[in-house]
Amino acid sequence: MAELAALEDPKMRAVNEKHGDDHGVNLTKLRAVAKRLGTQQELARELWATGDTAARLLALLICRPKAFDRDELDAMLRQARTPKAQDWLVNYVVKKSPHAEELRPAWFADPDPMVAAAGWALTSERVVKKPEGLDLAGLLDIIEAEMRSAPDRLQWAMNTCLAQIGIEHSEYRARALAIGERLEVLKDYPTPPNCTSPFAPAWISEMVRRKEDA
Repeated sequence: MAELAALEDPKMRAVNEKHGDDHGVNLTKLRAVAKRLGTQQELARELWATGDTAARLLALLICRPKAFDRDELDAMLRQARTPKAQDWLVNYVVKKSPHAEELRPAWFADPDPMVAAAGWALTSERVVKKPEGLDLAGLLDIIEAEMRSAPDRLQWAMNTCLAQIGIEHSEYRARALAIGERLEVLKDYPTPPNCTSPFAPAWISEMVRRKEDA
């Protein structure tokens, strides 16, 4: 904790706070600490229990994803109220857990939009890697009805799912493009040069073009 406190940068904290994150540690330096520590599950649990965001991010880098049980992962998601901690928990831990598919529908239907966003993130993963058994048309129905009015993080997760359906499943591509065009979610999102816009029609079209050119 003392080492993490020494890495705190007030300017970085100010930037992070604009995105809802309450830490000021450079992530490259944080990863260097994690690399030195190696995998340490009990230390990861202790760091998570501090409630400090930088400590929790470090915990997610040194833990063993398969060592957490289902209820522990569920509790951790609800405790992780900052975007970066939630993203890392889902991407670095839950996606590698044997409990991911059990948690996915429960989180997807949760009334807490932050929890639901995690459910949508896991669903997007399945859209790409294991779509068998998913009701893609039903997902598009929900996105069409609810995405425009959804809170920011949930909206972003639903938009990602929309784009992935359009990119990966040609039979639903026209409908995904039409939904994106009609809802205009993230249409004006500031996108740096040489980066793909998160606006679903632009995202879908660009990724399909790359696949066809490959």
